[in-house]
Amino acid sequence: MSTSTLLGKTYFVRTFGCQMNMHDAERVSGLLDSCGCLPATDLESADIAVFMTCCVREKADTRLYGQCSSLKSAPVPPCGRRVVAVGGCIAQRDGAGLLTNLDNVNVVFGTHSIAHVAELIADAFETEDPQVRCEEIEDSAATDMPWHRETAYHAWVPIMTGCNNFCSYCIVPYVRGREKSRPFEEIVDEITGLSRQGVREITLLGQNVNSYGRDLFGRPRFAELLRAAGETGIERIRFTSSHPKDLLPETIDAMAEVPAVMPNLHLAVQSGSSRILKAMNRKYTREDYLSLVEAVRARIPGIALSTDIIVGFPGETEEDFRETLSLAEQVGYAQAFTFIYSRRAGTPAAEIVDDTPHEVIQDRFDRLVAVIQDTAYAFNQHDLGATVPVLMEGASKHDPRVLQGKSPKNQTVHAPVPAGRAASDYAGAIVDVKVDTARTWYLSGGIVGEPR
Repeated sequence: MSTSTLLGKTYFVRTFGCQMNMHDAERVSGLLDSCGCLPATDLESADIAVFMTCCVREKADTRLYGQCSSLKSAPVPPCGRRVVAVGGCIAQRDGAGLLTNLDNVNVVFGTHSIAHVAELIADAFETEDPQVRCEEIEDSAATDMPWHRETAYHAWVPIMTGCNNFCSYCIVPYVRGREKSRPFEEIVDEITGLSRQGVREITLLGQNVNSYGRDLFGRPRFAELLRAAGETGIERIRFTSSHPKDLLPETIDAMAEVPAVMPNLHLAVQSGSSRILKAMNRKYTREDYLSLVEAVRARIPGIALSTDIIVGFPGETEEDFRETLSLAEQVGYAQAFTFIYSRRAGTPAAEIVDDTPHEVIQDRFDRLVAVIQDTAYAFNQHDLGATVPVLMEGASKHDPRVLQGKSPKNQTVHAPVPAGRAASDYAGAIVDVKVDTARTWYLSGGIVGEPR
């Protein structure tokens, strides 16, 4: 069926979860743009409401169900009918089953079906029958699709999809599939093109970027990819996610030697207890992780380390948790994403019986958050009085008179808009900021010199 029925209709995409979902959302927006659709200012006013979902934690399911239900009472949009589409990992996991509990959903498309979203939505406008498409294998490359980037200066660049790790708590390998790397030259060509378009920063994406190329070449080539990306003209390179078991010495060397690779590393530990790490199927010990941190810091002094930590994994004891606390203190994280364990049906960990009271787990979580706040505050003190180059995003959401951007270490940095200038003058520019305040989650100071 022709997608011409979409011409002039408005859309809004709401994204839950990881950076890969954010990239997928940009592709969905690009496809709708190419059919003559227009972005709406909010979900409730849109003719087309799209949810890009994550199923890693139960909270994401709850948010999806709540927001889809709330749309039932939203005013009818100008076109006379609203089409609700659900994509991402929940869609891939549940498929047509979503229609049972969400009776106002018209389209369900899985993680491998993004290329067909426009035609599915067009079909939904022409018929009362729900449209469901959830292939197991992706049939169109992401680079073949148009995209709608949120900013002109940053781009997500997927280098691989899927995951082979099968951590016992994680649903991702079941909904994203096994690891599949993109061709090396294709990625480099894409980054080169982005640099020519004026993009200043890229984030390389993969469930485990460190294993990039293993399926194509028989060995990981992520270090080589970092070096090649550094020769394209892109000024800032970041990447996520990085699995500790596959972070090789040559990758650490590339991070240290390629100027465009930013001095921050997200290295998910999940637990500080070797016993729990084994139960999680993480394939490294506490000692392995700490040795890796030491090796990284030896090559890249001052690097900002961030992590993911799960509290309350089935069978976690107070002793296990104290090992997590002590590891967090020892590493001194600049940032950490902390989560209470969420049972995911279909994963091995979901079968483990655990009777630890919720209030005990909550208390542990609160204690961990307090430690992370202390380490983040201590880390930021090292930049007090320093001048840092900040890639400005534009005005702060909380105060239009204040600029907000990111330092090379991925710290949030605030600075007042200089007199006689507008915040928009600085969006996408790199500006030196002399730091006079260092808080737990941000730095602030004054602009020095002109934007570049």
